[in-house]
Amino acid sequence: MNKDHKIGVNQLLEFIPEALLANLSAKTNVDHYAKVLHGKKMFYLLLYGILENEKLSQRSLEDTFNDPIFKLLFSLDEDESVCRSSISERLSKINPDYFKQIYECIYEQFSSLYSSSSRQDYHLIRVDSTIVSETAGKLEEGVSSNQFDKKSVKYSVGFDGILPCVSSVFTSSNYSSEDIALPEVVMEHVKQEKEHQNIYVLDRGLQSTRTMKDLSGQKVTFISRAKENRKYVELESFISDNQEMDLGETILVKDSKVYLYTGIPIDNKKGNKHYKETLVEEPFRLVIIKSKDNPDKQFWFITNEFRLSAKEVSLAYKKRWDIEVFFRFIKQELNVSHLISLNKNGIEVMLYMTLIVAMLILIYKHANKLGYKTAKRRFKMGVRDLVIALIVVKCGGNPNMFFNKT
Repeated sequence: MNKDHKIGVNQLLEFIPEALLANLSAKTNVDHYAKVLHGKKMFYLLLYGILENEKLSQRSLEDTFNDPIFKLLFSLDEDESVCRSSISERLSKINPDYFKQIYECIYEQFSSLYSSSSRQDYHLIRVDSTIVSETAGKLEEGVSSNQFDKKSVKYSVGFDGILPCVSSVFTSSNYSSEDIALPEVVMEHVKQEKEHQNIYVLDRGLQSTRTMKDLSGQKVTFISRAKENRKYVELESFISDNQEMDLGETILVKDSKVYLYTGIPIDNKKGNKHYKETLVEEPFRLVIIKSKDNPDKQFWFITNEFRLSAKEVSLAYKKRWDIEVFFRFIKQELNVSHLISLNKNGIEVMLYMTLIVAMLILIYKHANKLGYKTAKRRFKMGVRDLVIALIVVKCGGNPNMFFNKT
C-alpha cells in the first residue's frame, strides 16, 4: 500500500534509536526507583497510545500496555502488566526532562531532512498559545482563561512551518498574559539558535511596548499584529506623500518609522493603581494595510524589521496561520484537548510526547505530500502493517499462534 511514499513508517521509527533512549535514561536518571515503567517503556507506551487511541486516558493507556501487540511491536516482556494508578503515579513523578531531550534530539534529526529553503520566507517562526480547559478545573494551579476564573493550561509553541521547534507549559496565573508567555518562548528558542536569522511572528498577544523594546535590545526580530488605533508618534514615512499603494490583494495605508506609547503603572495615594502614558523612544515600524474586499477592515503590524518591503511584512504575518492549523491538528487528532494528567509534571510529559508523535506524522506528511488527516491515517496503517509483519515472523506464518495463547 502507498508504495510511492518517499518515507515509510519503519524509516521514521528508526529515528528513535534504542541507544538514544538508553543514553538519556542514564543522563536524566529517569529510572531511579522505577520498577516496571522505566523511561523507555513510558516513552513507547505514550507514543503508541497517543497514535492509536481516539480518546486517550489513563485507563486506555493501561489497556495499551497490557496488549500483546504493543509488547511485540516494542520488544517488551510479555508477562509484565500495569494498572491505571501506576501510570498516573509515574506521570506525576517521572522526570519530564527525559522526554524534553528526546523531543529536542528528534527535532534536530528531523529538521535536517529538509533544507532551510523548505521552511520558506525568511526563517519565520510562528509563535502562539493554545488553551486547554477540559478537566482542568481540578488543577491545583492554572492559568485564568475567562471572567469566571476557570483554571486552564496554556501550551505555547514555536512552529517553523513544518515542525514544532520549541514549546512550554504554563499553569501559573501570571502567564495568563501573552506579553509574558510568548516572549519567554521566543527567548527559549533564541538560546537554542544563537546565530539565528529568524523572524518571530506573533499575534495580538504581544502588545507591550516595553517587551518589544526588550526584544529589540536582544537582537530578536519580530512581527506582531497591533491593536488598531494604538497611539504613536510618526518619525518618518516610507511611502511618498503618505499615498495608499496597491499591494495586489491588499492596499498599503501606512508604512512608517514610529515611537510607541506605553502605560507605566503608578500607585496613587489611596493605593489604587493607574497607568501613566509614556512615549518609548525606541524606533519601530508601523505597517497598516486594508483589504480590497473589505476596505473598512484594517490590519496594523508592528515590527523591528526595516529591510523587508511592506508587502513582505504582511505576507510573513499571513504565514502565522500555519500554527493555528497545527494547533487544530493536535487538538482534534492527537488528544491535546483532554488532559491525561492534572499534575504539571505529567502535563509537560504529555506535551513533549504529543509533539514527538506530531513530528513523526508531519515529516511523513511533508515527505509524502499529504494532508494532516490523511497523513495520520496512513501512518497508523503503516504501524499496523509493521505489527502484522512482526506477528507473521514470530508465529511462523500462523497468526493464531500469537492471539490464542494458553
